Amino acid sequence: MVKRLKIVAVLLALLLSLAGCKGDGEKAVAPAPKPVAANGKEIKHPGEKIKIGFSMDTLLEERWLKDRDLFKKAVEGMGAECEVMAANGDDALQISQAETLISHGIDLLVVVPHNAEATAAIVNKAHQAGIKVIAYDRLVKNADLDLYISFDNEEVGELQAKEITKRVPKGRYVYIGGAITDNNAHLFKKGVFNVLQPLIDKGDIQIVYDQWSKDWTPANALINMREALKATHNRIDAVISANDATAGGVVQALKEQGLAGKIPVAGQDAELAAVQRIVQGTQTMTVYKPIKSLTIEAASLAVRMAKGEKIDTDKKVNNGKIEVPSVLLSPIAVDKSNIDSTVIADGYHSREDVYKK
Repeated sequence: MVKRLKIVAVLLALLLSLAGCKGDGEKAVAPAPKPVAANGKEIKHPGEKIKIGFSMDTLLEERWLKDRDLFKKAVEGMGAECEVMAANGDDALQISQAETLISHGIDLLVVVPHNAEATAAIVNKAHQAGIKVIAYDRLVKNADLDLYISFDNEEVGELQAKEITKRVPKGRYVYIGGAITDNNAHLFKKGVFNVLQPLIDKGDIQIVYDQWSKDWTPANALINMREALKATHNRIDAVISANDATAGGVVQALKEQGLAGKIPVAGQDAELAAVQRIVQGTQTMTVYKPIKSLTIEAASLAVRMAKGEKIDTDKKVNNGKIEVPSVLLSPIAVDKSNIDSTVIADGYHSREDVYKK
């Protein structure tokens, strides 16, 4: 028995010594550490796909469905994967969904914030995981954001005001804003008043009603416009709405008073319903932001950043904490005269849909 135990001990010792050596007699060495990109994440092997997370505020508006589909298609066209989650206006849910995307092993996170302030938490959580963040269309405030891509949203508001003041250079104006929690709503309004304020100072224009619309909904804009009409006894000469959804609520309120088509109304986003209203004469103009260009550029930047490439931009936007490297595209004013050469020519809407009876 003792002899057997000795034999077993010798065999174990021999096995242990062999485990520490290679077959050619050299000692085994630890594997080399995997290379890492500038963001601290491991660089993927050639066969591994980059994965982009897309955290969206909402999919309840036509515009955002287009963004989702075009962005996902563009990312996948570059050989990467894209996982999309939408919170439909719930701040806590958007943060939770971002955490889920991070846990799913994304390489970069793109965010359309519902609340510009609250989503700073998403940026912090992503950075803790070594993941960079791009703010898409809307700025994230007070965070160490890596990149911001959007349209020039002040210019959007300026285009609205320029088109309406051409038609109504003097008069009583209503401004129906977007969601107060959305940084873009403030930029649109700033752009509008860049144009209106000199005319207000001259006494040519009077703002008789000015209110935000919670969550950008047509229902809340409808309530606001009804209040504006009641407060002014229908004495309104022009309305500027922060987007086409709110413009829809405005037009509905005007219809109730028999005023649709008699008072110029501005919107923005070039939604199908808005472009149809322009054809019908109940909305005066919208602002077209070529979403396809935005999604392709955003997808390219996201995939390149996820690969660890350095991105150079020529613009910066202050988000309250840092000067964020930014890419800002130009919007286009659209009225009856150029619908065919803009939204239809680009394939954003079909001619059949726009001119549907």
